[in-house]
Amino acid sequence: MRAVIQRVSSAQVDIDGETAGSIGHGLLILLGVGHGDGEEQAERLWSKIARLRIFEDADGKTNLSLADVEGEVSQFTLYASCRKGNRPSFTAAGAPDEANRLYEWFAERARRDVARVETGRFGAYMDVSLVNDGPFTLCLDTDEL
Repeated sequence: MRAVIQRVSSAQVDIDGETAGSIGHGLLILLGVGHGDGEEQAERLWSKIARLRIFEDADGKTNLSLADVEGEVSQFTLYASCRKGNRPSFTAAGAPDEANRLYEWFAERARRDVARVETGRFGAYMDVSLVNDGPFTLCLDTDEL
C-alpha cells in the first residue's frame, strides 16, 4: 500500500458538484492499494500514520501526533507507476473489488482512533481541494516501513 499524507488546515472532496466529505485541521491521505496488499499492510500503514509526529507543539516543534491535536482524516485513492515512459501505468494497482474492500477497511480502522474520518467514493471522478498546512507532505509505502 502507498499513501501520500498531507497535513492540512482543511480539505474537501466534491463529486458531481456535491461535497462528499470535508475536514478541518488534520491529514489528507491519498491511499493506494496494490496487488497482494491485505489487511496486514493496511494495519501497518495506519499504525504508522496515526503515530507520525508531524503537528507542532507549543514550541513550534513537530512533536505531536494526529491524536494529540484531535485532528481529522480525509482520504481518497490512487496507485500508479511511472517507471516506464511518460504515461502512468495502473497495472500494479489492486483489483478494483479488493482495492475498494481494503480502502473501506482502512477507513474503518482509522475511525477507531480518530473521531472524524471523511472519504471520497471509490472509483468516482473527484475534485479534491485542500489548504496545505506547512507544507508538510510525506510519502509512505508499506514495502519500505
